[in-house]
Amino acid sequence: MMVLITYDVNTEDAAGRGRLRRIAKQCVNYGQRVQNSVFECKLDPAQYRMLEAKLLEIMDPQKDSLRFYELGSGYEKKIRHYGSKNSYMPEDVLMI
Repeated sequence: MMVLITYDVNTEDAAGRGRLRRIAKQCVNYGQRVQNSVFECKLDPAQYRMLEAKLLEIMDPQKDSLRFYELGSGYEKKIRHYGSKNSYMPEDVLMI
């Protein structure tokens, strides 16, 4: 399933900046950054539960915000992109 993950981490102190880096690092391990604090992740149910648990462990619920949007199947038709960055499709060939 395709999951859109967004987060807003309070970075007023060093602890917040550390949480921001750790959350971004976990998201990079599972998906593609499409904007500064927005990731598209193609996950199976076990990966989804694991990533969600990791992110909830990192965040401070008193200071930070974390949102998960389950786009489900047929997500390609639910995404419209406008602007300068190229669109990303996880099934496409990735050349490194």
